[in-house]
Amino acid sequence: MKNSILCFGEVLWDAFGEEKVAGGATMNVAFHLAQQGAKAAFASSVGTDASGAELADFLKDNGLFSELIQHDSTLPTCEVTVQLDEHQQATYIIPQPVTWDNIKPQQVLTACAKNAAAVVFGSLVCREDTSRNTLLDLLDVAPGLKIFDVNLRPPHYTLETIQTLAAKANVVKMNEEEADLLISDTGGDLKDKMTAFREQYNTQTICVTRGAHGAIVWHDGEFYEHPGFKVKVADTVGAGDSFLATFIVGLTNKLPMQQVLERACAVGSYVASKRGATPRYVDGIVDLMTK
Repeated sequence: MKNSILCFGEVLWDAFGEEKVAGGATMNVAFHLAQQGAKAAFASSVGTDASGAELADFLKDNGLFSELIQHDSTLPTCEVTVQLDEHQQATYIIPQPVTWDNIKPQQVLTACAKNAAAVVFGSLVCREDTSRNTLLDLLDVAPGLKIFDVNLRPPHYTLETIQTLAAKANVVKMNEEEADLLISDTGGDLKDKMTAFREQYNTQTICVTRGAHGAIVWHDGEFYEHPGFKVKVADTVGAGDSFLATFIVGLTNKLPMQQVLERACAVGSYVASKRGATPRYVDGIVDLMTK
């Protein structure tokens, strides 16, 4: 697992009525990293129930199952109810506690973090003590990039935890609503807010996604923007996760930031045009959308 990108967090079923699709923000990132040829390692926990067995099979089928996936006989596998509004924007009803609230320290997990090129993590997995403490211990020993996907899901976070995670991150990705919530009112525009965030947390790279309007990035002293791509939205589930995975691939491969941002917006738009968080890519989809 040397030089892998370690994704630590939730794996679950997103339920759209009677239809279930494998999901979970950090699992989605790992899935899209793997689709793009990155060396992704995924750490989480599933139940010993039938639902957990099905998730394990999904992870095996997609090259994401390893000894980093724990099996918990005390808690249920997570099934999230997804509700879509008239604009296909998603809200989530998330049960608690579930298996990924109880990810425990393991020697193999620590070893992976010590050898990883980057560790990707979100805020949702930190709502319970066990998983939060395991993650914080991993971040203390990880020498590579620490990439924080803010991913707020009310009421499953505290501002104190968000601040702790932001302070440990080199790269932070959030959406506009999260930026408004987390960054104190500077009296200016989004760029002013991002500058204030950077000054508070000494962050190397800040990315704010803007839904259909693309994204803006602050990186190495400069701002970069992209207006996004117009698509017919099926649902927004996983679009931000696929954006982040593409962003990470570009960042770790040291591509020019404007190209990184364009490719990330292209993949995020493609996923928004499909049902669920983990559609298979059409061959050459990034090249097609960025022409």
